[in-house]
Amino acid sequence: MYLKKSESLGVSSPLNGIGKQDCDPKRKRKVAEITQALSVTPVDVATLRRMAISEGGLLTDEIRCLVWPKLLNVQTDDLPEKPAGAELRENNKDYQQVLLDVRRSLRRFPPGMPDEQREGLQEELIDIILQVLRCNPQLHYYQGYHDIVVTFLLVVGERLATALVEKLSTHHLRDFMDPTMDNTKHILNYLMPIIERVNPEVHDFMQRAEVGTIFALSWLITWFGHVLSDFRHVVRLYDFFLACHPLMPIYFAAVIVLHRESEVLECECDMASVHHLLSQIPQDLPYETLISRAGDLFVQFPPSELAREATQQHSQQTAASTFKDFELASAQQRPDAVLRRRRWRQGERAGPGPEPRSRAVVPAPRARRFARLAVMGLTVALGAAALAVVNTALEWAPKIDLQLFP
Repeated sequence: MYLKKSESLGVSSPLNGIGKQDCDPKRKRKVAEITQALSVTPVDVATLRRMAISEGGLLTDEIRCLVWPKLLNVQTDDLPEKPAGAELRENNKDYQQVLLDVRRSLRRFPPGMPDEQREGLQEELIDIILQVLRCNPQLHYYQGYHDIVVTFLLVVGERLATALVEKLSTHHLRDFMDPTMDNTKHILNYLMPIIERVNPEVHDFMQRAEVGTIFALSWLITWFGHVLSDFRHVVRLYDFFLACHPLMPIYFAAVIVLHRESEVLECECDMASVHHLLSQIPQDLPYETLISRAGDLFVQFPPSELAREATQQHSQQTAASTFKDFELASAQQRPDAVLRRRRWRQGERAGPGPEPRSRAVVPAPRARRFARLAVMGLTVALGAAALAVVNTALEWAPKIDLQLFP
């Protein structure tokens, strides 16, 4: 979708995004669930996450225009007006670098798009980036950021893309936009512990080759937008990542490496050979299988269990450690929170109700083990769709102590 339809879409519009020839019963059922989740008050964010994670993702860009703002807790009824382009670009320290990167981004636009339309979108891309940076001076531009922004621009149009990218930049992408790469390196450090738990042989081979994790840097900081040529695969991954924990892209990177086990083990065991192999990402990956596998691994090996191995004298707060607050806010979107407070006050005025049923109290560590086992059992049966229950069964993004290795 390259038209700015998002501002005029109503809740019933997801059905308009699927032609009759594509409306198999499974897709129809999914669209109906999404429509229902959008129409209730409060908005059913948990269902929207489940739909974004499950097979096929959000299906169409029309649906993404409606659901992505809900996943990011962005209000679409009062989007700010865009400043004049000259106002954004004048005396902006990042303008020249952004301009160079955007001019090199031809491959990110659909083949065959008229030059005039593409050039217009590139100007909008520059303005979105500069506007987000101007409104958030604590954020620092990095090369590859434009690969993420262009995806939002092509799907939802300039005004909504600006709001979504700003929220994303201050949350999921926050660590990549620090003045140094310390937090980015920290996130990359989760890759090898995940691989080690699943396939020690591949892990040991990569360690002997001393390949490190830099081959996955462009995957991580662009959410794979820079390395995948098919736009359909990019937006499918964005559905998944937007519905999940900020560290999910590193789990997906791990499952790509694990999927290529035989290629890795047959490679010459030296840094140059292994790096060259892994940095050339295949374009025919089984995306739905890998998405499901990444979800399973997140549940089995949550970030809190990997933090000790991934961290070396790292004391800064990361986006992962603040995700719980973001997740709570996204589940209480206007007018949801207002309605909940109103219901609570009504209940308070009505006086005390019947005594609540007594519940068995399970010690916290034991309860967490039971919850994790239950989730793991679901993932075996349902794959990535079961990841939605993680919201209530596990503590996502726990506040972990990052000063670990001596």
